[in-house]
Amino acid sequence: MKTTLEIPDAVFRRAKAKAAEQRVPFRQFVSEAVAEKLEGKSPTHDRMKAKLVGRLRHLRKETARINARIEREFEAVEPEEQA
Repeated sequence: MKTTLEIPDAVFRRAKAKAAEQRVPFRQFVSEAVAEKLEGKSPTHDRMKAKLVGRLRHLRKETARINARIEREFEAVEPEEQA
């Protein structure tokens, strides 16, 4: 389907350059960008997710401590249930 879009000049130039860099037609580049946006897989989304995960890195030790405690508790409970 054909359509007309109004894209700010700066965005158009960046998109056109990126399409050329990837050696794909501009039409294909725009179609893929829209499809990714609809699927929620935009590069912005990925960067935000990575940033969030990075902020939670300090919780790894706490998570490991909690998981170890849970394992110890289950080890204590399971033998009683088997008897």
